[in-house]
Amino acid sequence: MRKVAITGMGAVTPVGNTIETIWSNLLAGKSGVRAITKFDASKFPVRIAGEVDGFDPALYMDPKTARRAALFTQYGVAAAKMAVDDSGIDFKAEPDPYRCGCLVSSGVGGIEVTEAETLRMYRNDSWKVNPFSIPEMIADMAAGIVSIEHGLRGPNFGVVSACATGLHSIGLAMRAIQHGEADVMLAGGCEGPLCPVAVAGFAALHALSTSNDEPEKASRPFDKNRNGFIMAEGGAVLVLEEMERAKARGAKIYAELAGFGMTADAFHMTAPMEGGAAGAKAMQLALAEAGVPAGGLDYVNAHGTSTPMNDKTETAAFKLAFGEDAARKVAISSTKSMTGHLLGGTGALETVVCALAISRGAVPPTINYETPDPDCDLDYVPNVAREMKVETALNNSLGFGGHNACAVLKRV
Repeated sequence: MRKVAITGMGAVTPVGNTIETIWSNLLAGKSGVRAITKFDASKFPVRIAGEVDGFDPALYMDPKTARRAALFTQYGVAAAKMAVDDSGIDFKAEPDPYRCGCLVSSGVGGIEVTEAETLRMYRNDSWKVNPFSIPEMIADMAAGIVSIEHGLRGPNFGVVSACATGLHSIGLAMRAIQHGEADVMLAGGCEGPLCPVAVAGFAALHALSTSNDEPEKASRPFDKNRNGFIMAEGGAVLVLEEMERAKARGAKIYAELAGFGMTADAFHMTAPMEGGAAGAKAMQLALAEAGVPAGGLDYVNAHGTSTPMNDKTETAAFKLAFGEDAARKVAISSTKSMTGHLLGGTGALETVVCALAISRGAVPPTINYETPDPDCDLDYVPNVAREMKVETALNNSLGFGGHNACAVLKRV
């Protein structure tokens, strides 16, 4: 099959809204978690989140488009524009727009729009709602508007697999190029979930950290005292391009997207499969496609949510997938310790991190790692970034519903 190159990247995150700022802050171990300002959370058990700061949609789209787009779509459009600019591709000059596609997806879509319009209807005792409420809230609209903005007429849809959404989008976009259905794909995920009903819902599940007094220390993946994940917003988009085409136009290539695997736990709506066997299988499938032996990985960006069950189960899955000895030799980190959990956007952002680790020769740390957990006993790059040559990297994403997605990247 045809090889796939990553030739452009863009992101909007709690630790910065440009690739350079994001990378600098991740290497510095800077947390983007803070007190919630988007609504009054004073009566909530969870009052902290990873909020995007300083985002101006006017920098990326016209005012009319912004007014008719939910926040997740605005983040997706912004990240896509940055990625396209970074790639140097001029889609207006592309000879065949049907060879250019887009999979930019969201796990929960415009949940804040659904909340606001429902409240409006019942408070006003009227059926009248914003006429754009439906196109704002549906989860495919980020892909739709990105395709409109860039004139992409090839494969175009949204994927929904909870917190695996972003990585599933990248994997399926990769497949479209491999199988000749497209030559260029914009792929990624975006989320704008910081509204009362979403925070309340995750809090009711006891999935979120309640360390409200120390927001920057609340996300502590693989630490013994972890007590839940941090909800966050933002998004990331990558330009995926057929390798020979990318080389022919002299493109900057961050890495090869070399392998993808996906499985299902078929176990529980929210809890990971005990022992991590299905997650391990997704990793093995991705490694096999990439031609990377289990002991040949340099870096893993873990799903690493900072929940008691995820981190324990994911550690077990690493040992199953790579073998005990190999698992102990690979550098593993969770950048959710700094960004929080972007839900449907997280797999895309963490693919960006893997590509940067390969191209920049460094891996970000897992911050707030203070107390070792006997169930999490691997090398999590604790607290301090590590300069190292990264030839191969693996990105892991897991979602409610038992969705497992995994991608392997290689140096070109």
